[in-house]
Amino acid sequence: MRRSLALLAGLLLTGAVAAPASAADGDQGFTIRDPRITESSGLAASRLHPGVYWTHNDSDDGPYLYAVDSATGKTVATVTLTGVGTPRDVEAISIGPGNQIYVGDIGDNFGGRWPYVWIYRLPEPRVLKDQTIRATQYVVKYANGPRDAESLVVHPTTGRVYLIDKNENGGHLYEGPAQLSASGSNVFRPVAPVDLWATDAAFSPDGRRLAVRGYFGGIAYDWNGGRIKREGQLQMPLQRQGESVTYSADGTRLMYGSEGADSQVTAKDAPGAAGGASKSPSGDGNSVVGSGAGGLKDGRVTTGAIAVAVAAAVLFGFRRLRRRG
Repeated sequence: MRRSLALLAGLLLTGAVAAPASAADGDQGFTIRDPRITESSGLAASRLHPGVYWTHNDSDDGPYLYAVDSATGKTVATVTLTGVGTPRDVEAISIGPGNQIYVGDIGDNFGGRWPYVWIYRLPEPRVLKDQTIRATQYVVKYANGPRDAESLVVHPTTGRVYLIDKNENGGHLYEGPAQLSASGSNVFRPVAPVDLWATDAAFSPDGRRLAVRGYFGGIAYDWNGGRIKREGQLQMPLQRQGESVTYSADGTRLMYGSEGADSQVTAKDAPGAAGGASKSPSGDGNSVVGSGAGGLKDGRVTTGAIAVAVAAAVLFGFRRLRRRG
């Protein structure tokens, strides 16, 4: 049965997803060539090393971060974190003020089993080489009880950390304390609804916009001091299992990542750039807008979009079953 469904998923995806062309500057997209990276679940553009993107595996890997050169798709540095426990489900990465990397060990595939989750913070290394860096570990709890989350963002000006829970009926943006404390728990409180089954999010470099992505669509928000206002739908690539998003270092592009071996990172114009967002205030955000085949436009679903959605759902279901098993 599994083999038949997997074959169906492969057939549905055949011809529906076009791989992006590689580019020396990386802002046109690239392929992650490291065979160790099979579940890239977070993505962050380096502030110190142009063309380099930080990523990590989802689970069953260890406390590792990988610096990937977008010109080649190869890993140029592996960072091992110390000072933290054994990671459970690492889902997000973001870079805040002072070139501090924040890693979100915030996933909970069991629907709220963990009474707390963790955030790790470490300085971005100035030299790209394999090395071990001591990180600070923060205990995180939600004001309204445990939940699953895959999105962590750090505001580039204030340094405040935000999470977005993952809920198929729409989640919430959660605000952390003004400063995280390494002693005791850090309570995150809901501050705004997010109309998406969110798998990742990213701040623009100037902190004025928040991009939130899901498996089948994305939403551009005006940050508005934390009182987010919806601007429209993001131009989304068709991906097997879209798990990550980050702005390019200059803020002109949004880079979308997916899980899997030799996974693609696809570039699209960022909101504010030409064609960066499609105004659709009444839409639900779970749509693929733009020039890609099989997209959703004016609320009408094309056959290609349905095929990709079904295929991704099948594959995602397999992955969840394997983890629960």
